[in-house]
Amino acid sequence: MGKRLGAFRATYLVVLSCIGSFLFAYDTGIVGGVLTLASFQRDMGFTAANKTQISSNSASLLQAGAFFACFLVWPFTARFGRRWSIALASLVFEVGAILQLFYPGNSVGCWYAGRTISGFGVGIATTIIPMYSAEMAPKHMRGQLGSLFQGCFTLGVFTSYWVTYGASIMTSSTHQWRIPVGLQLLFGGLLGLGMLFTKESTRWLAKVGRHEEALKSLVWVRGGEYDNEIQAEMDEIHAGIAEEERLTQGLVWKEYLLPANRWRIILVVTLQIGVQLTGNTSLAYFAPQFFAAVGAGDNSMLLSGFFGLCKVVACFVFLLFLVERIGRRWALLNGAFWMAILMLIVAVITATEPPTGKAGLTRSASAAIGMIYIEAMVYNISWGPVPWLYMSEIFPTRIREGAIATGTATQWLFNFVFSQITPHAIKNLGWKTFLMFAIFNCSLLAYTWFFIKETKGRSLEEMELLFNPSVTQNHPEENHQKAHSANVEQSTKSPDYQNSKTTV
Repeated sequence: MGKRLGAFRATYLVVLSCIGSFLFAYDTGIVGGVLTLASFQRDMGFTAANKTQISSNSASLLQAGAFFACFLVWPFTARFGRRWSIALASLVFEVGAILQLFYPGNSVGCWYAGRTISGFGVGIATTIIPMYSAEMAPKHMRGQLGSLFQGCFTLGVFTSYWVTYGASIMTSSTHQWRIPVGLQLLFGGLLGLGMLFTKESTRWLAKVGRHEEALKSLVWVRGGEYDNEIQAEMDEIHAGIAEEERLTQGLVWKEYLLPANRWRIILVVTLQIGVQLTGNTSLAYFAPQFFAAVGAGDNSMLLSGFFGLCKVVACFVFLLFLVERIGRRWALLNGAFWMAILMLIVAVITATEPPTGKAGLTRSASAAIGMIYIEAMVYNISWGPVPWLYMSEIFPTRIREGAIATGTATQWLFNFVFSQITPHAIKNLGWKTFLMFAIFNCSLLAYTWFFIKETKGRSLEEMELLFNPSVTQNHPEENHQKAHSANVEQSTKSPDYQNSKTTV
């Protein structure tokens, strides 16, 4: 019963926190559709001359806010923990959503301000959620639960596409675009309220010396019953932190420049750049425009909805059945290979049978759209979920906040770049946009082969053996004995700590 309850609680906690990922995706997905609505263009004073620029800014300002949030939230989460950081993300996002909706006298400037502030909230959430998920999930479920970040992202995109499709068939009025935008308030509120009923990260509590609370948090998330297995895991966490402090005592910023840590930071930075190079973030933002480019015509909004469905199905197949079987490295290798092939096919079809502008779908347009659907499914069993999971698990506790913030900021920076580039690329390059992404995916295949190590089935404390074997002395089989001989032993023998070894 304890293990089943623990699995349920870990899943509940991660799903709840991943509402932040859903929120990020929903906000990502609605912008492309809302920008095409005549009612929105009328209310915001669009003209043919500035339409492309406003589309770029509406997407990229979200990334700009998120980029800066990644670094600004780092001191906050180090001091106040993961749980309150996610609650803060919810509050900031709500302020941005209100500005987009209700500020008197609609203007593009107010819309831009709301997008930027919402981006700040999203940036906080996407920095903290992978960290929180990895620190609370049991290692045998960490792959599945870590992949929920991408799973909830695909659900958010899926929801946004169908909501904007529903809005597109409504009467053209100000409510037509306010309904999709307004639903952000509901999802943001659920995230903030939910955080009031969860536990703080066990590893963060142990790191800041709150050992009694750390044990209570671990007991709760593992099913509510203290036993030798719980104590062994707690000892391993304490030993891992003590070993990190022994190796890096007296260092602050220099810790990030140690060879093993520097290499891991380089890996997550390049991985997050790779996510953007696949072309799928651009597809998520501007799906209607992409489908129009291959000949979807008036069906582009409807086809975007089914596009979102394909992504949801693929991502949940991955996290339920594949993530702990095929591992991280092979998922990335296979994903890059097949995405390159599929993008190349779309480019060839669109180049040889260009859209005619006639009503209805031609055979070539249908084939190109089918390839895009399959490509999106491949992405969501590879480069969609795996980089977030990989980033959340390879760093030692001592530098995890800053390192993940760096990786997430990189994702947002290049998200910003590609959201600026994509509308212009579609307009000016046409089918060559797909060829460009095919070439990028070929480069990712080589990158993964030479640089990515497999982390499947390893605890967070074992990552030092994988990435820093010549220095680390943190062998998992010795952690129980180490924990009781380290300085942390004194705190774990305190009366309050012993009293916490009860059913929570």
